[in-house]
Amino acid sequence: MIAFAVVFAGIQLVPADRANPPVQADVAAPPEVAAVLRRACYDCHSHETRWPWYARVAPVSWWLAHDVEEGRDHLNFSTWDESTPRERLELRRAAWEEVREEHMPPWFYLPLHPGARLSEGDRAVLRDWAAER
Repeated sequence: MIAFAVVFAGIQLVPADRANPPVQADVAAPPEVAAVLRRACYDCHSHETRWPWYARVAPVSWWLAHDVEEGRDHLNFSTWDESTPRERLELRRAAWEEVREEHMPPWFYLPLHPGARLSEGDRAVLRDWAAER
């Protein structure tokens, strides 16, 4: 038990990167779309991540930082203006496919973030946004 405590204390000295770089340009979306995105997507897909208290406790902190980094790499609403209009359309459609197939938000995220759960109305808003030209 002492060995476990020493190892646990020791890994706390290896911090995870919880940086939130500056927002370059927020996603241009209708207000109802922006509200759903902020509530359900921004923690992993923007530079406006709200890091919970457990994001400071290794090894969970490492896992969360990795997931956020991966989420930002796939889709980052804080760098939306770096994409061409065609790329933004493709990103919207790909995001909708992830939602439609119930891959997003991930099942393991929802118990601690129930506000991210998407209602049928939320899903319709995202579906319609993805279909816009």
